Amino acid sequence: MNTANQSIKPVTTKINDKGNIEIGGCDLTELANKYDTPLYVFDEETIRSICKSYKDAFKSYPKMRMMFASKAFMTKAICKIMQQEGFGLDLCSGGEIYTAKSAGFDMSKTLFNGNNKSYDELILAVESSIGTISVDNFFELSLLNNIAQSYNKKVRILLRITPGIECHTHEYIQTGHLDSKFGFDLTQLDEAIELIKDEYTNLDFVGLHAHIGSQIFEKKVYFDEVDVIFNEIKRIKDKYNIILSEINLGGGLGIKYTEKDLPVSVYDIAETIIKSIEEHAEKYKIESPYVFIEPGRSIVGTSGVTLYTAGSSKQVPNGRKYQAVDGGMSDNVRPSMYQAEYTVEIANKPQQKSDTLVTIAGKHCESGDILAKDIMLPEIDEGDIICFYDTGAYGYSMSSNYNRVLKPAAVLVNNGKSDIIINRQTYEQLCENDTIPDRLN
Repeated sequence: MNTANQSIKPVTTKINDKGNIEIGGCDLTELANKYDTPLYVFDEETIRSICKSYKDAFKSYPKMRMMFASKAFMTKAICKIMQQEGFGLDLCSGGEIYTAKSAGFDMSKTLFNGNNKSYDELILAVESSIGTISVDNFFELSLLNNIAQSYNKKVRILLRITPGIECHTHEYIQTGHLDSKFGFDLTQLDEAIELIKDEYTNLDFVGLHAHIGSQIFEKKVYFDEVDVIFNEIKRIKDKYNIILSEINLGGGLGIKYTEKDLPVSVYDIAETIIKSIEEHAEKYKIESPYVFIEPGRSIVGTSGVTLYTAGSSKQVPNGRKYQAVDGGMSDNVRPSMYQAEYTVEIANKPQQKSDTLVTIAGKHCESGDILAKDIMLPEIDEGDIICFYDTGAYGYSMSSNYNRVLKPAAVLVNNGKSDIIINRQTYEQLCENDTIPDRLN
């Protein structure tokens, strides 16, 4: 069964009677005119559709728990949608914790994750009654125990491990292989457990956490991940008589950015994960644990598009044709950082023949500020609205004010209605944290 992550476009995408692209019942050119560009547009129906697919795909395993990886796109509105859909939140910073709390999210259904959590962030996590903290290293073990002790609390923890599984994805988004900044190496696990048993008595060790990467198209890596984790669960039980009741498999399921991408469906990975869990529970005579997964990109990636307005253009003699837009690496750094590719259309000319080879350039003072290189589009006129699909994940969340460019607005569309979920930044807000020392006046 196909799921939304296997589609390039949001599930509600169509060409309307005006000949324009429409998403969530809203004409993209009208959205651009109303809210200005660059503009992030999120289709609520696509988000909820993929959430429902995850729940349906894993329904045969009653101990499955869904956690949205909020680093993909974190706003108060998204928190509300995730809570309504029965998802928890995987949080990676104090800012994400604060956002979830501000949205009224049930903090008992959250996990705090990250390789260098600060003292202040751990204080905030403990004060916020975070459900579980995934501990990444020895420094954090000691720090968290001291904080929990000072609050007279016992904090539930997972130990994050590097399982030694290398999936076929960009090296920057591989997290499960041995040479990684994340987690305990398996050879360090016993030392960590002994510290918890003997010294860090304010930590309640309930399970293991592993994450094998992002933008994954393979099924077998999830089977292998379960194999590594269950082997450790059995070994820990035999050596320490500690029965772990939870495992967190991370997320990482890929989405379809271009026709070259062939991601598997949610149902495919669910079948693999459930089969692996059941087989290994039987093999090792272990009670089936609670299993958490943390999809992020596959939840919001396909739902989002970014709209730009075409500006200047340049034809290099005997070379490329460059078309500049009013955004760039400040609102989507992925092409510069990962050499990411996207599917692009002109929102007001979707049915015109794509017969012009063009490179879409951002407006920033970097030669590498290229959003799409050598793609075929209809002839672009100044003022056309250019639509980049699949920007829902890691667009806004990785955005910046480079060149003091303002961060864009984001809107949520559904059934012909559009609502602002992030206001466009103003120049006043851009400068509000600047100060001038008295000696400069």
